[in-house]
Amino acid sequence: MRENRLSPVRNAVECPEARVQRLHLIAAARVAAVRPASEQQVADIVRVTVDDEVDTSTFRAIVTDISDDLLR
Repeated sequence: MRENRLSPVRNAVECPEARVQRLHLIAAARVAAVRPASEQQVADIVRVTVDDEVDTSTFRAIVTDISDDLLR
């Protein structure tokens, strides 16, 4: 069975920013599709998307950025 994970970004070791940017874009698309009503719902979607691949401050920044765009 195929694992349900994102394919690696080329040069992800050399450019972890590319991986974070890709995760951010995917999380934003998922949030937009669901249309959550609260920041907690956004955080839940982002948490599932990033799956421990980013640190806490990056996670919080992604949640805040997406929430600002879609909830306000």
